[in-house]
Formats: sequence, C-alpha cells, structure tokens
Amino acid sequence: MRLDHPGVEDGAAIWRIARDSRTLDLNSSYSYLLWCRDFAGTSVVARDAGGEPVGFVTGYFRPERPHTLVVWQVAVDASQRGRGLAAALLDGLTDRLREKGRLDGIETTITPGNTPSERLFTSYAKRHGAELEREVLFGAGLFPDGGHDPEVLYRIGPFAD
Repeated sequence: MRLDHPGVEDGAAIWRIARDSRTLDLNSSYSYLLWCRDFAGTSVVARDAGGEPVGFVTGYFRPERPHTLVVWQVAVDASQRGRGLAAALLDGLTDRLREKGRLDGIETTITPGNTPSERLFTSYAKRHGAELEREVLFGAGLFPDGGHDPEVLYRIGPFAD
C-alpha cells in the first residue's frame, strides 16, 4: 500500500469508495473532483499495487482555526477493511501536516452508532497522547431533509508528541 496525494483523476474512484461504504453521506461526483483538485494537500489516498485508490481521507483547514484539520470523510474499499488502513491513512496525513508545522489538532463529526469511526478517532487520540472532547455540533433538527442523526464533534488535540 502506498499513501499519496489525491489527483483529479482519483475523484471517480474516491466517489465510488464513498458510495460503496454505505455509511458516509455521499456528495456529488463533481465535489470529489473538486476535492482532489482544491484540497489534495489536506487529503490522502491509499493506492494498491496497481496504483488504484483503495481508501482515502479528505480534510481541510478551518478558516477560523488555520492549524485545525477538519476530517471530512474517511473510507476504505471493502476489500481492504480490517487491516488498519483507515488508521494508517489518518496517521500518514496528520504526520505529513505536523512535519510542516501546520497542525495543532483535528476535528471530525460522527453520527452516534458509527462504531468504526468512533473507534478510529478514539484510538487516534490515544496513539498521539491527545485529549479528546465530544459535543453535539449539529442536532438532528437542523437537517432539512429529516431523518438525519445528530453529528457529534470530536475535537482532538493538542498533541503530546
């Protein structure tokens, strides 16, 4: 497995991985192309031996907190799950950003009951000796399409190492 910056040519594969996850809110295919163009520096893709994307993390820096990475989505192809790839992607991305002196903490939102994501970010905080705070960021009533669970903000940082 090789970790890499995503390129526009990866947008369709990343969209398919997100769609096939059946847990992520699927964005338009166009948005994944834009993500790979405009936020490649704050995102990462895992490539198999043939160079095809098999997992990704998309993120961006918050304008109000320019050293806080907001992790937008994490997904791994079904064929690669259970091998620690999501953790490797998250570690690889944040290590790269920390080496550049650009990262003090991360934020993400998780819907209650998404146990794999809860475990991923809880274990990330432990591995990096960072505090983890949780609070509801967006209550269910804020979503106009109804039937959406609340989004719980996970705030991780500062880092101990």
